[in-house]
Amino acid sequence: MSGHSKWATTKRHKAAVDAKRGKLFSILSKEITIAVRNGGKDPEFNPRLRTVIQKAKAANMPTENVKKAIQKGTGEIPGVTIEELIYEGYGPAGVGMIVEVTTDNKNRTVSEVRSTFGKCGGNLAGPGALAFNFQRKGQFMVDRQKIAEDKLMEIVLEWGAEDFKTEEEYFEILCAVADYDAIAQALEKSGIVPDSLELAYIPNNTITISDEDTARKILRMVERLEDLEDVKNVFANYDISSEIVEKLARE
Repeated sequence: MSGHSKWATTKRHKAAVDAKRGKLFSILSKEITIAVRNGGKDPEFNPRLRTVIQKAKAANMPTENVKKAIQKGTGEIPGVTIEELIYEGYGPAGVGMIVEVTTDNKNRTVSEVRSTFGKCGGNLAGPGALAFNFQRKGQFMVDRQKIAEDKLMEIVLEWGAEDFKTEEEYFEILCAVADYDAIAQALEKSGIVPDSLELAYIPNNTITISDEDTARKILRMVERLEDLEDVKNVFANYDISSEIVEKLARE
C-alpha cells in the first residue's frame, strides 16, 4: 500500500493493539527464534535479531518471552520447526497482495490464507506472480510530533536513506535492505521510536481506490488476513485516502 494508506491503517489498528497483543507477541517470538537460528543469539553480531528485539521492546513484550524465544532458537528449549513463507494473490479491484507468514504448520497456514482470499472476493496466485510489481525496501514511519524534519533527515540521510517523504502527519523513510539495520540503530541511539519499521514490499505503482464500498472490501480483507495467527505482514498496491480510511473506521 502507499505511504498514505500505510499510515492511515497504522493509526487505525493502534486502537486494537491491546486486543491483538497475544498474537503480536507470538509473531515476534517466532521472528526472534528464526533470527537466532540463522544468525546466532548475540544481537551485537546479528542485525536481524537486534531489530526484532527493538520491535519487541516497542510492543512492551515481556523480557521472559524474549528470553524463551532466544532459547528456542539456540535449541536450549525444544520447539517445532518454524518456516517463513510468502503468499501472493489478488483482492477486490485487482489489488495485488503479498502476505508474509511465520508458521509451524504450513498446511494450516496456506488453508487459512486461501480461505480468507476466497471469502473476501480474491484469489491466491502462484509464486512470483506479483513480485515484479514490488521492491524490497526498509521502511520507517515516524510521527511528525516526535522530531523536527531537518533533524530526522540529517540522521537518516547520513546512514543511507534513499527517500525521505514529508506528509501532513508523518515522515516516511525508505532505504535499501543493506542499510536498514544502520538506520534502525541510528534512530534508536537518537531516542527516536518509529511508529512502524520493517523490511517492506513497496509497490512500483498503485491502484487508486476512490469508491468507498471497494475501499471497505479491501480494508476488510487486509484486516482479516492480519488477524490470522501466522500472518506477519500484508503488503498491497492500493492507495486509499486517509479520509476514507478514517471514515470507514468510524462505522
